[in-house]
Amino acid sequence: MKKTIAVAALAVLWAAGSASAAGYRVPEQSVDSTAKAGANIASASGADASYFNPANMAWMAADKWQVEGDLTYIHLPSISYDDSRLGYDGESKKENFLLPTVFMVSPEVNNFRFGFSVTAPYGLAKRWEQPYPRTFAEEYSLKVFDINPTVAYKFCEYFSVAAGPRLLYSSAQVSSNGVVTPQGYTAARNMEGDTIELGWNAALSARPTKDMNLAVTYRSKVDIDLDGDALLSTNTQAASIDTGGSVSVPAPAVLALSGAYTLDRLTVELTWERTFWSDYENIVFQYDTVLTNPVLIRAFGVPKAKNWDDSDAYRLGLSYVLNDLWTLMAGFAYDKTPVPDSTLLFDLPDSDAYLYSVGVRYQVSKQMEVGAGYLYDDKKSRSATNGMGVDGTFTDSSAHLLSVGLTYTF
Repeated sequence: MKKTIAVAALAVLWAAGSASAAGYRVPEQSVDSTAKAGANIASASGADASYFNPANMAWMAADKWQVEGDLTYIHLPSISYDDSRLGYDGESKKENFLLPTVFMVSPEVNNFRFGFSVTAPYGLAKRWEQPYPRTFAEEYSLKVFDINPTVAYKFCEYFSVAAGPRLLYSSAQVSSNGVVTPQGYTAARNMEGDTIELGWNAALSARPTKDMNLAVTYRSKVDIDLDGDALLSTNTQAASIDTGGSVSVPAPAVLALSGAYTLDRLTVELTWERTFWSDYENIVFQYDTVLTNPVLIRAFGVPKAKNWDDSDAYRLGLSYVLNDLWTLMAGFAYDKTPVPDSTLLFDLPDSDAYLYSVGVRYQVSKQMEVGAGYLYDDKKSRSATNGMGVDGTFTDSSAHLLSVGLTYTF
């Protein structure tokens, strides 16, 4: 069953190599969000408001359709791992991705506006080739597309609300292969699959003055409940198993508080974001066939502790209208990792990060605007010694994002 394999894939991949946020999240889904380091909530004023803050759709000046299409290129340089033990070092592969996104906002209808977005907010990959790291993560890849229709309602000139359902389509692949005991016994697992889950989001915007906007947004927790097929094997006698399996993994809730103020041509946004990763306590795999081989039990049959913490991100975004044609943008953010030292592993050698970004928009005509944004995610080096296989230091972890897009109003 193809759906399978998201079983283990997502079980670990909700923790696998994210581009520019703690855990697996990719907050930057448009040109403006990339250019402002994710600080695009209270200040969201284009079609991408349908995703980042749909309540802001009520404040859009033009009573027309607005559509935006963006493409983000993500480059993940290789991560170096230096172990205190001889022969345990490793270096992850470089990763490159293209993520398309689409946003749309309708004209106003009796104080209502309708929005629609297709984004890729979670995932990416991590691959290791060296014998020791690939025991834990030879290849992990995850793609998640979030299809999100929304409805906004403006009560008056000061308050608006919005909400909508989210349909998450996920596809994943996972493989691990290596020595798991001092006696040289190996264990391997190969999986791939997809699934669909549902969630919701809501937003509230307030405008105390014409130059100030305050916003609250919330995305619900989504339990990713997966079942399918798993192929497990080891070099011990008669130990290959082709069976069904299941696992449940939380996609955590996200709360954001944001404020934006416009002073003449300059708009400044400050945003605090909390991701409720504390729901990610452990991973428990269940198989239709009872595991009896001690090597497979050790590798794949024991619950894996995660014990993640809720994490905070602090974001600053700047937007300056240079003239009727050009708008300049910049951003900075500090993003805390949810992963404790005790469960740090090769599937996600995550750490606290500083994000720096710049961008520009150009008004081609009354109907068309183009833009580009660049973001650099600089993660700190991180050392850990735990009972899960890590006794060393991860360095050189970072990410580069380049977003380009086109907005059309009609």
